[in-house]
Amino acid sequence: MLSIGAFAQIGQVTHRMLRHWDTAGLLVPAHVDESSGYRSYDPSQLERLHRIVALRQLGFGLDDIAQILEQGIDAGRIAAMLRVRRAEVEEEHRVAAARLVDVERRLHLIESENQMSTVEIIEKPLPAVRLAAHVASVPEDEVGAAVGPLFERIERVLGDECGALSTPIAQYELTEDGMEITAGYAYGGERREGLELVDLPAVELAICGVHLGSMDRIRETWGAVHAEIIARGFVPSGPCRELYVRAVSEDQSDWVTELQQPVARP
Repeated sequence: MLSIGAFAQIGQVTHRMLRHWDTAGLLVPAHVDESSGYRSYDPSQLERLHRIVALRQLGFGLDDIAQILEQGIDAGRIAAMLRVRRAEVEEEHRVAAARLVDVERRLHLIESENQMSTVEIIEKPLPAVRLAAHVASVPEDEVGAAVGPLFERIERVLGDECGALSTPIAQYELTEDGMEITAGYAYGGERREGLELVDLPAVELAICGVHLGSMDRIRETWGAVHAEIIARGFVPSGPCRELYVRAVSEDQSDWVTELQQPVARP
């Protein structure tokens, strides 16, 4: 028999791993001392240990490993599981490669120009949301003046019904005639006269940045977002959105707005 220390040393694993695999039922010691709880392993169990380690190195989870060990080695089943794992590793590699490109680009910017972007940009999905909204089409140069009154019309109808005015969102879509604005609040209530219910679909991937302060400089932040979209190799894939996280003060000095642009690979 081998002590847990000797068995761990031969297998190049930790005591903690062996205890965890014991608890999970993957590798139960050949003997456990009743008084001390000390674990001992039979040398023949090294083969099972190697199989567990090999499967873990391939990225299989404990549930998959338990299934393989319980049902035995079947070439077809293992091949199917490896194909799934291959797809997962390929996606992990794609994400890691994209991150490396982003790191290199930021490092080059800092080293060559001694500056960093003032807007931090992230990638994330957007959830579907239903808005109690108004929709209006206006010339591009009238967008800023049109958004506030649209929200005010909704506020008059809802009157903060059950906290319905807590999440203001606007969607902007360019048209041949200008800009179509959908302004509303996330809403889970019934249809109300004087309001439209508009469903904004879930978005698989969006490039997002945060604008702080007055709306009169939001174009600069949008410019940084769109520059980052190009730098990361994306193209816009739908109408952009603005989530008004905080929009209370009259002078807009403490406003917080998240800019959200759905994107896709060209």
